[in-house]
Amino acid sequence: MHYRRFACFLLGAWLAAGLFMAMVATQNFRSVDRLLAKPAAPAADQLSKLGAGGRALLRYQVSEQNRWFFETWEMLQIGLGILLLLVLLFGSNETNFTMLMALLMLLIVLVQRFALTPQIVALGRVIDYVPVDQPSAERSRFWLFHSTYSGLELVKWALGFLLTARLLLRSKKKPGEADHDTNGRERRGHAAG
Repeated sequence: MHYRRFACFLLGAWLAAGLFMAMVATQNFRSVDRLLAKPAAPAADQLSKLGAGGRALLRYQVSEQNRWFFETWEMLQIGLGILLLLVLLFGSNETNFTMLMALLMLLIVLVQRFALTPQIVALGRVIDYVPVDQPSAERSRFWLFHSTYSGLELVKWALGFLLTARLLLRSKKKPGEADHDTNGRERRGHAAG
């Protein structure tokens, strides 16, 4: 099996899904404004009955949806991170630095999942119906945790891109290391078979 290719596949899936999640989180909130700007006729009737509270209710629904998305995505990332570490540890001869980058990515997800996300979710539920223009200590704390989460997300992506580049650009074998033919038999040097 080509463990380095599999490790790159895992990293690519992890990074692509992370970028997709970032887009989903922002677009979900924008979808509320798009819906309210041009609702279909039956929806317009229902929204008019809700009055000014309609927007807040829709944003609350989107917030709950995003919370579930992120909690689920973080659990999937933990699985991806563990699988990546196992592939690198047992399926390849990667350097300690490569292993450290993968471990740091996993540790970042663990901090996000178990330290930051519970705080973001709890504070988010507190401020869901607090008007944006109203000062709120909870809103300030929410944005502090959210900014920390986003910063860690950028660090995780940087580590992921660096790790992918390192796996792709590293020579296939170290000098003096045995090579294997397509049947798994060991061969040395550059002799053609």
